[in-house]
Amino acid sequence: MTAVAEAPVEAGAVPSFTVTLRIARFDPESHGDEPYWQEFQVLAHGTDRVLDALHKIKWDQDGSLTFRRSCAHGVCGSDAMRINGRNRLACKTLLKDVNPDKPITVEPIKGLPVLKDLVVDMEPFFASYREVMPFLITEDGKHPSKERLQSAEQRARFDDTTKCILCAACTSSCPVFWTDGQYFGPAAIVNAHRFIFDSRDEGATQRLEILNDKEGVWRCRTTFNCTEACPRGIEVTKAIQEVKRAMISRAF
Repeated sequence: MTAVAEAPVEAGAVPSFTVTLRIARFDPESHGDEPYWQEFQVLAHGTDRVLDALHKIKWDQDGSLTFRRSCAHGVCGSDAMRINGRNRLACKTLLKDVNPDKPITVEPIKGLPVLKDLVVDMEPFFASYREVMPFLITEDGKHPSKERLQSAEQRARFDDTTKCILCAACTSSCPVFWTDGQYFGPAAIVNAHRFIFDSRDEGATQRLEILNDKEGVWRCRTTFNCTEACPRGIEVTKAIQEVKRAMISRAF
């Protein structure tokens, strides 16, 4: 057993335990081009998250451990990684919820080039995001003279896909994206959906033409990995299917 309970504590105190993290390391400057595994033991509390354990390792054991994080509250989306084989945000994953009795594996997300340890090159991901034009488009391109009004019903039409924090958890959980680096990926399609169904936007036709590419929505195999991976609970697969239906309905 890896997690070892410490001595009994007073009622109301937060229990502590020792947990082992098995981390995928990659440092071409010091260890060549081959990745390797390294285990660390940390004393954790019941309220600690995986991010807290990574901080303890970096601050107290090995300062060379490299990972991204910013807000630490599930808003910035910068600390997405594979924890026990599933894409999660390290700041939203409690150690006690990922079976601390066994070593907890931590790896970089898949499908993107690894730069060092848990840090991947996000440029291919953001290139796809930029390509779908994730901003409001109007025909005249001028600043409006008054507010663009929208009903609650119109806003609800795309409410779900406004929640995206661009963490890449959905895209890097997609088997098609792993094997085909040209696929737009779920996150880009989700962000296109957010504007395609916005009543104030006038660029839906352009976005649908972009996503009608052979590497667009038709590459989706509806495995639901993306929906399960999304830390914001977005129904990603449903959004992709709605974009497909919009293409068909507008074509005929």
